[in-house]
Parts: sequence; structure tokens; C-alpha cells
Amino acid sequence: MRTPWHALLASLLLSTACATPGARPPDSARPPQERPFGTLREQAERQQSWLKERLEVALPRLMRQHGIEFWVVPMREYNEDPLFKALVSGTSFAARRRTIFVFHDLGPEKGVARLTLGGGPQGGVYEVRRPERKVDAGGTQVIEPWGPEQWQMLRQVLEERQPKSIAINVSSTFAFADGLTHGEHQGMVEALGPEWTARLKPSGALPVDLLAWRSEDEERFFAEQNKLAWNIIQRAFSNAVITPGVTRVNDVEWWMRQRLGDLGLDTWFHPMVSVQRQGAADAQLGDDPIIQRGDVLHCDFGITALRLNTDTQHMGYVLREGETEVPAGLKQALARSNRLQDLVVEELRPGRTGNEVLRSVLGRMKQEGIEGTIYSHPVGLHGHGAGAIVGLWDRQEGVPGNGDHTITPSMWYSVELQATSPVPEWGGQQVRSAQEEDVIIGADGRVRWAYQRQTTFHLVR
Repeated sequence: MRTPWHALLASLLLSTACATPGARPPDSARPPQERPFGTLREQAERQQSWLKERLEVALPRLMRQHGIEFWVVPMREYNEDPLFKALVSGTSFAARRRTIFVFHDLGPEKGVARLTLGGGPQGGVYEVRRPERKVDAGGTQVIEPWGPEQWQMLRQVLEERQPKSIAINVSSTFAFADGLTHGEHQGMVEALGPEWTARLKPSGALPVDLLAWRSEDEERFFAEQNKLAWNIIQRAFSNAVITPGVTRVNDVEWWMRQRLGDLGLDTWFHPMVSVQRQGAADAQLGDDPIIQRGDVLHCDFGITALRLNTDTQHMGYVLREGETEVPAGLKQALARSNRLQDLVVEELRPGRTGNEVLRSVLGRMKQEGIEGTIYSHPVGLHGHGAGAIVGLWDRQEGVPGNGDHTITPSMWYSVELQATSPVPEWGGQQVRSAQEEDVIIGADGRVRWAYQRQTTFHLVR
């Protein structure tokens, strides 16, 4: 007699026997998944279009702007130049032994020749040059040409093209322009000899501006990315995640981090949540306080997707029993940090240095009687991205070097700052309203919010 259990087993065996080895169901047959930015394949295709535009549109203009005729960018696997993210397709994760990128500006009519000595064509945007494989006397052992042979190939390219100077990424000012390691520099100098070595020169701020440059489609994606950051923060600072008197700040941080993991996304720093409480100093609250009614909440949160990064800081409030809205003094504190955002956005213009923007904003803050600090920064392929820094929290007098760099069109900023205000409802206790919102400087030089900015507190009821 066949029992239901036997029937189930037979059915399972039959389905297993009939399955095609290695076959997988189409996407439509799988359980639905949240994919805010599409499948991984779709993401890589979008990244490839960004790479193509960066190399075909931005690179030639920037090389001429910085007076660079010939540019060599060597790197080894797992010790890549910071520029690596801007030079490769979405399917490349490392330099694979050694990759030497070579860029030669042939003029406006012929454009910039793009070679890679080692590595792959990155979706067809580079011409691949490889040394010939060497075989031993017995004709059997193949020696992989990825060591000194690559440097000899570079020398051969130089002899073919005869550049007057050779730019390399060495800088004591910009980390993003200092990607040539000591070992790579040493190997290159030994192979090139004194004649070519004498033509080496720093690439200046070219790597910085290439990293900072963004395309119009990247801007569209950045808006989507910022919107998602907003949605996650709104849910984190709500009763869906926070139960007053029970939930700790670390619980909220890990919920935000897990939410990114569930969406198949990543972050460039662990989320940070903090509390300000009436009558309590920061030291009294400790590192992981339980969130209570009447607390002011703050978060710092970033999303990494398609190699691009967001950076957002928002404020929240936990309503007391009987309260239906945020106290007026806290609303005023948020309004002051909003006013600081206005000042930074108004002063953030292409052609100015970060230090010039900082000085202008601080002067206007003083005139308006706003107490606070400005520490805004570029964002993009890196969280603290390439470009002119507008202050640091502990350097309000200006930032030598990085703050002296010039702001350019087609780049992004995180407008990061804080205003400190006395709150009457808290007996005049000072409350910090720290905000950070991403903006886009368009090709026309105009500044706009990537998504929108926070003007009211997120509420836990």
C-alpha cells in the first residue's frame, strides 16, 4: 500500500531525475527580490556606459586642461591606485597581477589613445598590449610576462610614441593623486633608464578632477540612491524600528546596516546613531544608550552601490507622552542648520577654492549670529571624495592643500555641517543640529539637492 509519504518521495525523485543538469529557472520563475537598482548585470551595463563617457568625454578635456600629454598609471593586484575605480568596468575588481594604463593625447582631432599593458580591454574601451610569451630552451615551459617584461613593454610604447613628458601619480597634497607605490616607481625607473626617467613629472590634480567628474546618467542614479537613503532613515527613525524605553542606538545602527545587506547593497562606513537628552551630557549617555521619550536622535548613514556613495545625516525626535509635535526650540535649531545649508549652497560655485567658500560662509554665519561649524566634502566614487574640501570639523581656519583646490562643474558634494542652538524648553541647554545632504553641481555650474533636504524632524510617536 502506497502512503502519502511514498507518493511525495516518488514525486521528488521523478522531478530530480527529469531536471536538466546545470539548468536554472528564469528570473520570472524565482521568488521576487527587492532590487532597487536592477540586477547585477543591469548595474554593470550601466557602469560600463559611465566608464565609456568618462574616458571619451571627460578624460581628453581634463588632460588638456592640466597640460598632460602622456599619462602612465601602473598598479598591482590588491594595491590599486585610488583612480582604479574610475578606469575600469563594473566587472573588474582588481588589477590582476599588474596593470599599466597608458593615456596619450593625440590632439582634438584624434583624441586620447588608451592602452592597457596587462589586464583586459574593460569592455572594449582600451587597446590591450601584451609582451610575447617566452618559452625555455626545451620548448615546454611558458613564462608569464607580467613582471619586468611589462616594464619593457612600457618602454617600447614610449619609444614608439616619443612623448615629451610622462605624468605619474605622485603627490604630497592629494591622496587621490598619489597612487604610484614605491615598488612600482622603482621597477619603472629601473626599466626605463635615465633618458625616460628624466621625463617623469607629477600628474598634479588630474586624477582628482577625473575622479570627481560625473555624467548626467550618474546624476540620475545618484538621485535614486539618495532617495533610498532617505527611505531607510525614515523607517529607522520610526516606531517600526524604535520602541522607546527598549531600543538601543546600536539596535538602530545594525537595523540600517542589515537593511542594506537585505537589498544586496553595501556601505562605506558603519551607520552611526546618537542621542541628545535634556539634562544629560554626552558622557552620561554612554556609547549605547536606550532611546527614551523626549530624546533628539541623529544618524550618519551612507549607501554604496555601483561604486558610488551617498552620505546623509538626519535628525529625529521621540515624542513624549501627550506631545503631538516637536518643541518649538528644537524646530528652531533645525531651521538654523537649514540656514547654514543655504549659505553653503549659495557659496559653492565652480572656480572657487574650498577655502574661499569656507571663509565666505563663516563670515555670513557671523553676521547672522549662527554658531556652528562647516565640514563639507566631495562625494562620489569615494565617500570622502576627490575635490576641494570645504573645512574640517577641527580646521575651521581652512585646510591647506586640499582646501586650496578648485571646485569644478559636474561633481557632487556632501553639504555637511552643524548649528548649535540653546533650546528654551530644555532650560537653555545647547542642542546640535547636525545635517548632511548630498548636492549635485551640474555641468552648468548650478547646485541642486540630489534628492531633497530635511526640514522637519523624523518622528517616533
